[in-house]
Order: sequence, then structure tokens, then C-alpha cells
Amino acid sequence: MPELHFDVHGERGPFLLLVHGMLSSRAQWLENLAPLELFCRPVVVELFGHGRSPAPDDPSRYAPENYVAEFESIRSALGGERWFICGQSLGAALTLRYALDHPDAVLAQVLTNSMSAFADGDWAARARPVLEAQARQIRENGRRALDAHPFNPSNSRRLPPQLRSALVADYKLHDPLGIAYTSLYTVPNSSVRARVAENLVPALLVVGEREKAFKDQALYAERTIPNIEVVRLDAGHAVNAEAAGPFNQAVTMFLQTSLEL
Repeated sequence: MPELHFDVHGERGPFLLLVHGMLSSRAQWLENLAPLELFCRPVVVELFGHGRSPAPDDPSRYAPENYVAEFESIRSALGGERWFICGQSLGAALTLRYALDHPDAVLAQVLTNSMSAFADGDWAARARPVLEAQARQIRENGRRALDAHPFNPSNSRRLPPQLRSALVADYKLHDPLGIAYTSLYTVPNSSVRARVAENLVPALLVVGEREKAFKDQALYAERTIPNIEVVRLDAGHAVNAEAAGPFNQAVTMFLQTSLEL
């Protein structure tokens, strides 16, 4: 049985796996659920140590390969033969890996800005010491370190007020151990850059263009991933929330079209 916490929304259509990024939660998708529920059943997952999911004291549970197994366990528990998948930030690295490992289980996939998904060796080498220092600080200082983290949604000025409030409430549920282990064992190992040319699944990359650091990764994805469409929106890293209307429209059109193929 799956161990990640997940909620199922909607009453008809194929399931749609939704996976948030580092230090986010199920609230990430609040601005997207209602439009998506019109034609599919969103399955909103929370990563280990985040929100309502457990924080196992076992590094192997945070490996990207284990997340793929967890997603497959959720699909099996739901009884869905094939489903849509969508990932945001770190979640996109994990859902893209799932699509590469289980293409026959995926109808179509949606990705948003994800530095870790397309990270090259240089990025990983630069990021690892930072992530290790972050994990050490969180292990030593617990909630104080999480409250001071730059990703704390209390610091956001681009999100809709209702979504921001929900993310702030969920942030209080994060487990410091789980967040530290995510920094150590999930993020540094999540790149699938070397594999994306093998993609067999129709893909939509929705790019938040205000995040200039993602520009090169977005171009790499567009040039390298087979069966990919790219939509660029006037938003930052959390494009699904910052530009919810255009995001919902693009994703709805793409997923509905994929059902007709």
C-alpha cells in the first residue's frame, strides 16, 4: 500500500497525479483543482516530510526511484490502468522519471519549471554543498531553520492570498527530518537530463518566464524531449499558481486533446 498522503478530487474521467515541489504541499494546486475536475480526477500527493505525509528515518525512502514506486503503488490502489501526471519544481523531476520508467501507465504529462529535473553535472556539484549545509542546519535547529528558510511561503508576494494562507498553514506541518532528508537524498539525485531523449509520452512544459535561471533548462527540454509542447507564461517559478488562469487553460486543452489521440 502507498505511504504518501494523497487526496482524490473529482468524480469522473481519468486520474491525474499532481506532485508539488520542495517545501510546498497539496495546497500548491488549490487554484487548479476546479478546472481540472471538469474532465479528470486530480490525485494530490504530498512528498515525504511534507504536509500530511510521514517522514521516515530511512534515507532510501527519499530516493527518486522510491518515489516512482510510491506513485505506481498509488495508481494500483486507485485501480487506474493509465493516468495523467503533472509535476511542479522537484515534483516535475519525479513525475518525469515516472513517465520514463512507466510510459505505458501514462496518458500524458505536464511539467513546470524544474532546475533539478534538467540539472547537469556542474549544477549538481554546485548545489550539493548548499543542500548539505541546509540539511545540517535544519537537523540542528528544527522549526527555527524552516521558519527562516527563503522558501517559506510567508515570504511570497506573487501568490493569491487564499493560496498563500493555505501554504503557510501547511508549512507548519512539515517535518524537519523529512525536509533535511529531501535536501540530502531527493534533490541531488533527481536529474533525468541524460534520459529525457527517451521520452515516449506526450508532454507539455509550462514555463514561468520570469525565472531567468530556468531559461537554458527550458531550451534544453524543448530541443531534446520527443513529443513535447512548450507554453511560456508571464510568471515565476510557481507558474501554476502565479498564472493559474492561463496555466489551467493550457493544461486543460493539452490533456483533453491527448485523450482524443
